[in-house]
Amino acid sequence: MEGRCVMAVKLEKVVPFGRSLAEYQGMFSLSDEDLNKSIVGIGDGPASFNAEMTASGKSVVSVDPLYAFRPEEIEQQFYSVVDNVIALVKASPDDYNISPEEIREKRVNALRHFIADFEIGKAQGRYVVGELPDMDFRDGQFELALSSNLLFLYSAHFTYEFHRGAVLEMLRIASEVRIYPLLTLMLEPSSYLQPIIDELKFLGFQVSLEKVSYEVQKGCNEMLRIRNPVLA
Repeated sequence: MEGRCVMAVKLEKVVPFGRSLAEYQGMFSLSDEDLNKSIVGIGDGPASFNAEMTASGKSVVSVDPLYAFRPEEIEQQFYSVVDNVIALVKASPDDYNISPEEIREKRVNALRHFIADFEIGKAQGRYVVGELPDMDFRDGQFELALSSNLLFLYSAHFTYEFHRGAVLEMLRIASEVRIYPLLTLMLEPSSYLQPIIDELKFLGFQVSLEKVSYEVQKGCNEMLRIRNPVLA
């Protein structure tokens, strides 16, 4: 499956795939108003989202343990694994709405844009080494936190307690959190999703499941939106 285990601490265990601004807009239903908010992207990896947003005068901080590595190391790791990942996509064509070749092209383009921006962006504080569930940011520092291709997707790798702590940490630093996708790597509903929703509602957060336009993998067309009324 097309995914990326961003919590791995060794580069050789990471599948460093990133996504574009257009893909973020689709995954998270980002409006023009949303794009003008202060945004933190959790587990962005080698996405071109930050570079494209910065070029448009927007504000984004991307957080990922991957940023501890040099750009040439990230690029080398990408090309060492991309063909194997695309081979897996080719082996299950009925699970995807676009071709393996298009997926590869999108990931290569995102990587190239990221690599060109990474060193200056890191110097500017736009690429920060970090990982859930502990973020080194102030309470309410951001208006919007985005988490893609980690929570719920890797339910088999991370516990319910990790998911709970990760979501609450994002709600500590941002007044709104959006998470995509909500299916596991096996394209099945995560067993953590409904308990997380129930607990968040009990704690007083505003929670909704919303359809999105982005659906590279069939059935992956929903995001979780959580609002913190205390920070709103």
